Amino acid sequence: MGRLLSVNVGLPRDVTWQGKTVHTGIWKTPVKGPRMVRRLNIDGDGQGDLTGHGGERRAVFVYQVDSYRYWQDQLGRNDFTYGQFGENFTVDGLSDKEVCIGDRYRIGGALFEVTQPRVTCYRLGIRMGHEQMPALMVAHRRPGFYFRVLEEGEIGAGDLIEKIADGPERMSVTEIDQLLYTADHPTEALRRAVRISALSPGWQGSMNSLLDAAIAGRRAGNAGLVPGITNRYCSPSFETATS
Repeated sequence: MGRLLSVNVGLPRDVTWQGKTVHTGIWKTPVKGPRMVRRLNIDGDGQGDLTGHGGERRAVFVYQVDSYRYWQDQLGRNDFTYGQFGENFTVDGLSDKEVCIGDRYRIGGALFEVTQPRVTCYRLGIRMGHEQMPALMVAHRRPGFYFRVLEEGEIGAGDLIEKIADGPERMSVTEIDQLLYTADHPTEALRRAVRISALSPGWQGSMNSLLDAAIAGRRAGNAGLVPGITNRYCSPSFETATS
């Protein structure tokens, strides 16, 4: 059983980056007391780029305090505060290696379902003051994941996280993430992935494309792996996987 350490929200703002104005909701700060979680958002929260973030299948982003400790060590930093990685929920437990797509959790008065790993965009690099941070998140395989809100309700820091159902196929966030971001695309693993109805439509589309290529004996590539493509999505991904 895990625990919710912090609920973090923030409305989109305009920031200057590389001489351009970027509209982003990456800045999240902890709230005090209970907060209502709704189908598309936590009260007081918002996303700046609804193409790559937000929506019903990406209503709440979850990141683990264990990953905080990992990045503090890797980057030699001790200035992190909850919400540092743009997450809505900072949690103790719920490792990417253990949490599976389709798992369901009760937190406070709300019910959630795991839908996909995070697809990290360049805005995290702006927030962290480290342009390579999105690529590092992919390379170090610590994406975090998104929740869909199945039942709206109030939640708050300190709430226990109770797992109430296993996802079908028992494919972890890490396994799904690696299917997309590495060159290894086992056919049986892809078949399992496309059978998971909880998986976000964009990820379903990417998995189906990879499966079709594997069945046809074609070498499946990922456009995001091309060196130098950093302006829109710094982490490698199919465009459809952001949906």
